[in-house]
Order: sequence, then C-alpha cells, then structure tokens
Amino acid sequence: MIFGYYNLVMPLNTQQIKVHGTLLFVGLIYGATYSIAKIAMPDLIKPFGFILVRVILATLIFWLFDVVKGGEVIRYRRDYIRLMACALFGIAINQLIFFKGLSMTSSISASIIMTSNPIIVLVASWLILKEPVTKLKVAGIILGSTGAVMLILRNEVQWEAGSFLGDLFILINAASYGIYLVLVKPLMARYRAITIVKWVFLFGLIIIIPFGTGELLAVNWYDMPMEGWASILYIILFTTVLAYLLNVWALQFITPTIVSYYIYLQPLFATLIAFVFLNESPGANVIIYTLMIFSGVYLVSKKRF
Repeated sequence: MIFGYYNLVMPLNTQQIKVHGTLLFVGLIYGATYSIAKIAMPDLIKPFGFILVRVILATLIFWLFDVVKGGEVIRYRRDYIRLMACALFGIAINQLIFFKGLSMTSSISASIIMTSNPIIVLVASWLILKEPVTKLKVAGIILGSTGAVMLILRNEVQWEAGSFLGDLFILINAASYGIYLVLVKPLMARYRAITIVKWVFLFGLIIIIPFGTGELLAVNWYDMPMEGWASILYIILFTTVLAYLLNVWALQFITPTIVSYYIYLQPLFATLIAFVFLNESPGANVIIYTLMIFSGVYLVSKKRF
C-alpha cells in the first residue's frame, strides 16, 4: 500500500526502495519500543541501568561482528574526534537525557516535542554540511509534523502534569540526536557503517558508565521474569543494534534530514499496533494524517533521489 502510493507520485528504483523500506522498518522498531521498554522499566531495571546494559551488549556485538567481517582502520586522527562527538550527542546525551526527561513529563508532551527533530536536523545540516534548505523540504516537514501531531492528539487525551525541566530535557534530546545525524554523515564517505557504530558505541559506553553503574548493579537478575528478559533483548537487538546500524547505513544514500523525518512514523506505527491488538479499524482521520506524513516524505526527499 505504502509503496503503491509512492509509485503514483514518483518512480522508485531498487536502491530507493531498499533505503525507504529500511527507514520504514526502523520507524516500526522505534514505534514499538515505548511499549516494550515499559515491560522492564522502571520496575525491573531503572532507566540509566537499562541504558548501560544495552550499550555494553551492543558495543560487544558491534565489535565482534566487525572482527568477523574484518576490521577497518580509522585513517585520520580528526575522525576520532568526530566519532567522539557522535558518541556524545548520539549515545550519551541522546539516551540519558531522553529517559530522564520522559520520567519528568507526560508521554504526550514528549511525543509532540520530538517532532521538532527534523527541523533541528534541517537547520544543523544547513549550518554544518551546507545542505540547501529548499521550499519543498520546509513544506514536507510542516506537512509531516502536522500529521504526526494530529495523529497523537486525535483522541481525547488526559494531559499529565508535566514539568518545564522534563520538556526541556526532551527538546535537548531531540536536538542532540539531530546533531548526531549531521555529524555522522561525512564519516559515511570514508568508512563502513559497522566501523562507525562500533567506535561511536565504545566512546558512548565510556561516557555512560558513571551514570548507569549503580542502577545496573541494583538489578535482581536472578528473579527477572521471562517478559523482562524479552523486553531487554528487544531493546538491545532491535532498538539499539539494528536501528543504529540501519540508520547509519541509510545515510550513505540520503541526507540526515530525510532520515530524521521518519520520526513522524513512530506515532503512526504506535497507532497501527494499537489497532491490531485492540481489533479496531482506523478512521478516516487516521488515513488523512497518514497520507500527510507520507506526502511529507515525498516532498523532503524529492530533490535527493
């Protein structure tokens, strides 16, 4: 259905289908993450402890995989500096600040604030990468963000008592991940995706260790129920390893702005998942908001493919 819609508005070659299909899959992973993570967090494992265990295991997986595939040498010292910056913005600040902010504000507020991410990426790409800000990109982001926010607010929702500091943390998280996407883009011209993420996660792990060690040591692993293990395994393998690796891979072919735009699919996939488990049918408003989001994808990516 989705790619059928795309064929009506622009022709797609095999590479384009792979890239957009990959980002759709990443959007689905993130859309399910919020519900799955709550199975284990915070009752079975605290947020910073959860972050530390996922980064530790993800780092081991990336490095072992790279050894099997044949390691690649970082050729320039300046690239280590950029990798450290990517770790700071893409791993440490992004993950620590998000979980902290989410614990201090409402999920509705967090979801809406996160829609600012593509806007931040667009501005950062213009400042750092000199990527042109076109009218189509601006129109696409406005259209997609409107569809995403309306999708979040389509029903009568109960606004929880959020805090200014919590909202500020979520905004910092959105900006941090946006800066990461822009900083990591030039590295894709010189190195493989696995080479980049293994170093980014290693440097990120070094930063995160002091924050998560206490909470990780407090976990009662012996009494961890099966659903808790399943939740942790999903976050490590899918939300962490697969999502980060696929996003970096996609940056070889498209701009950070397009990659960040797919954040608007998270509320869409969360809605579709709810429909599946609640046996409901999407109304006309959901279909309209969905078309708004995918029309925005078309406008943002039109000049790149």
